Amino acid sequence: MLGPGAGAAAFEVMDQSRIRNVAIIAHIDHGKSTLADRFLEICEAVEPRAMRAQYLDSMDLERERGITIKLQSVRLSYGPWWINLIDTPGHVDFGYEVSRSLAACEGVILLVDAAQGIEAQTLANATMALEHDLTIVAALNKLDLPAADPDRVAGEIEQVLGIPAAEVLRISAKTGEGVGELLDTVTVQVPPPAGDRAAALQALVFDSHFDQYRGVVSSIRVVQGTLRSDSQVRFMQAAAIHETQEIGVRTPTPTAVGDLGPGEVGYLIAGVKNTAEARAGETVTEAGRPAPDPLVGYREPKPMVFCGLYPIDGDEYLDLRDALDRLRLNDSSFSYTPETSTALGFGYRCGFLGLLHMEIITERLEREFDLEIIATTPSVEYRVRTTAGAEVSVDSPSRLPPAGEVAAIAEPFLLLTIIAPARHTGTLMELCQKRRGNLRGMDYLSPERVELRYRLPLAEVVTDFYDLLKSRTQGYASLDYDADGYEDSDLVRVDILLQGEPVDAFSSIVHRKEAYSYGRQMTAKLRELIPRQQFDVPIQAAIGSRIIARETVKAYRKDVTAGLYGGDVTRKRKLLERQKAGKKRMKAIGRVEVPPEAFVSALRMPSG
Repeated sequence: MLGPGAGAAAFEVMDQSRIRNVAIIAHIDHGKSTLADRFLEICEAVEPRAMRAQYLDSMDLERERGITIKLQSVRLSYGPWWINLIDTPGHVDFGYEVSRSLAACEGVILLVDAAQGIEAQTLANATMALEHDLTIVAALNKLDLPAADPDRVAGEIEQVLGIPAAEVLRISAKTGEGVGELLDTVTVQVPPPAGDRAAALQALVFDSHFDQYRGVVSSIRVVQGTLRSDSQVRFMQAAAIHETQEIGVRTPTPTAVGDLGPGEVGYLIAGVKNTAEARAGETVTEAGRPAPDPLVGYREPKPMVFCGLYPIDGDEYLDLRDALDRLRLNDSSFSYTPETSTALGFGYRCGFLGLLHMEIITERLEREFDLEIIATTPSVEYRVRTTAGAEVSVDSPSRLPPAGEVAAIAEPFLLLTIIAPARHTGTLMELCQKRRGNLRGMDYLSPERVELRYRLPLAEVVTDFYDLLKSRTQGYASLDYDADGYEDSDLVRVDILLQGEPVDAFSSIVHRKEAYSYGRQMTAKLRELIPRQQFDVPIQAAIGSRIIARETVKAYRKDVTAGLYGGDVTRKRKLLERQKAGKKRMKAIGRVEVPPEAFVSALRMPSG
């Protein structure tokens, strides 16, 4: 095992053959961040008194949830080697972060839990690494656990991924056992980066974030040429020229350097204030000697889950727009467009890669930008063929054409891969079939573990499917998915009416057989949430002009006869008739006030 390097003294012209660019990929909770911590300690990148668990996870949200949300890069000195390490997220919703990381590497460390074995995201990440033609160094983690079964899991890796079991390393990131040997293997097996130092500069932006004092800080990988600290650079796709203010590397403390050569990973600060000019996938070149062509960049991710985000205080609409601009720079996998709701006012229709992605973005808006927002019910993008022969994309129930103009509605489908203990096969098949799923295949990875492949509508997955999957398998099932086109389905829009008027925020597109259940749930929930008025408020669920469910918020009733004593009964009847007429008149001109907390509670209601 080699020892740590000499530190920052080697930041001059670097021997390209001594550079290794690697990413850690694994399923969620298989120990990526813990392994990164051990690398930092072995390479003496962080002083012992400053060391903490999940050191590279910079957001409080990551620490609280125990997951990595944003990729993080760091340069490590290990003997004569310089290792540019990228710690990546593991959840399926953040697969785009992983794909961007792999574009900046020549190799990956594929980490597998020695107790849990291969999971769905393990397969997805390994496939992604092979598509990028990267060297894979496989390692079994958590050997210190009593439940660890490294021989069985190594056999699974050989059977499923084709990596010989004898070549799979065995480590414990928690105790440090075998981590040094893993670093040695990386330096031997992962090839050095290619690239000509004298060529025209081509540097790939693989991540960015906004600093309120210095502007956009871009994480870059130099592919060709040399990036110097005293040059003018051109962002090729944005056609913008900026003066370089600082270039450097993260060790993990940001450290300024004079230049970055081919294969090196670092950061660039060029005084960019417009976040649109430094998107991930942008190519940076020298203004005076530009490269002939930009780099390939990244395939734009396609959002799969949509919801509306609205500020509770209408005055915060512009603040919400600025916050979305800055978050979009940091996470280019979500999209947003302005929209208006009669119930909620001005807001944005946002697209996300999944439900956890939506939850994280919403929470970051509230925490990092101090905004109070309402998120509407998640929906997916449908393709509607009208009777006139046109095809339109609809990602919100309010944008669905009238029922008489709709010829057919096609919904998106997914190919799901579920890996779970074999004893839970029955309950998982029942769940998938209940969600309109079709079984496409089943394989046993070992006598104890099964892989199920189902084709399901995306709309059945984006609400509570993942939670039910975990609860039915005591948390042992894992899930990965890929888009699988569109197919016509018997779908209808269920509108929720308050006092006869539709409230667009509560409308939903559902399968016809589930429409009654959704209508009953939503009307019952709103009856509990809407405060009583001076008149009865009918809450109805309707498909077109047909009412399928109804609840009523009963009116307050003032005792107008309390002041009477004795006398003829007609006096009491006259007062009651006058009250009745007044309530009827009030109902005709009255407006139902729905408090914001009612919207929040109703829209977070699970679909069942």
